[in-house]
Amino acid sequence: MSKTSLRTSPAEGGLGDEPLLAVEDLHVEFATRAGVVRAVNGVSYSLNPGETLAVLGESGSGKSVTAQAIMGILDMPPARIPKGEIRFRGTDLLKLSDEARTQVRGQRIAMIFQDALSALNPVFTVGWQISEMFRVHRGMSKRDAMAKAVELMDRVRIPAAKQRVHDFPHQFSGGMRQRIMIAMSIALDPEVLIADEPTTALDVTVQAQIMELLAELQRESNMGLILITHDLGVVADVADKIAVMYAGRIVENAPVYDIYRAPAHPYTKGLLESIPRVDLKGQELYAIKGLPPNLLDMPTGCAFHPRCPYRQDNCVTDAPPLYGISGARNSACHYWREVLDGDPR
Repeated sequence: MSKTSLRTSPAEGGLGDEPLLAVEDLHVEFATRAGVVRAVNGVSYSLNPGETLAVLGESGSGKSVTAQAIMGILDMPPARIPKGEIRFRGTDLLKLSDEARTQVRGQRIAMIFQDALSALNPVFTVGWQISEMFRVHRGMSKRDAMAKAVELMDRVRIPAAKQRVHDFPHQFSGGMRQRIMIAMSIALDPEVLIADEPTTALDVTVQAQIMELLAELQRESNMGLILITHDLGVVADVADKIAVMYAGRIVENAPVYDIYRAPAHPYTKGLLESIPRVDLKGQELYAIKGLPPNLLDMPTGCAFHPRCPYRQDNCVTDAPPLYGISGARNSACHYWREVLDGDPR
């Protein structure tokens, strides 16, 4: 994918060898009455211009909390970031002032939230909500901002945009509301777009349309895309690389082809085997046994060992590091070779 046409000011300099966005050893904790919840525990990943990173995992794995930390929208307290860096074009966002962070949020890094109906304000028209981005951040007049709102609604393929710009969120279908959220997120031409479960609760046909739209918008602007999902089937055709999260950690990361060809972690393998397939019609789908761990009472050793068919004694006592398999591939499993070779469980 092309890495040209990057927007940069003289003060920022060029990208050089630095990724567009780099999360390094990020830890996020929440103080609760029951104790400290370590929701994100040492997460690292990077994103280049024009690249799509899919972040996968079950609910509670830390996917969305990591995204909220990148956006700077965690409630602090009770949230706390005791360790880590989030570098955007080489600048650690965690060291910026609130004012400087606000300038990045929305304008340079934007986010599409999971539930469009909850994210949109029910008492304002969609046109007012989209145009507000231009009034606040670009100083446009109401007339010009509304014209931009219509233009964006056309761009995300909402029919009769000139008329529908005056409608309220509840007057749109789920798929159309998601398109409005996309329009708001790309309004200021961000360089990084985070899409948090953008196709949840949408039917399969609409899911495909939304993913196609995101891919098209990405190609037009060469923006980096972080796609957060629990569904491996959604990302096969759009992702360049995948980071699989479990209990606040990345347990496997690799180029998308390697993940689908031969997973190197038992959790990734279980996720892949649970996807419905035409050639397995009539057979019972595989299901990963058990439930994700309670983050207040984490198991010793590998967090996945209570559910793992490859478990050995050292898995119970020794937490695996992220083993390097190749230059672009890692797995947090003591027995990644056995998983990679497809040894029977």
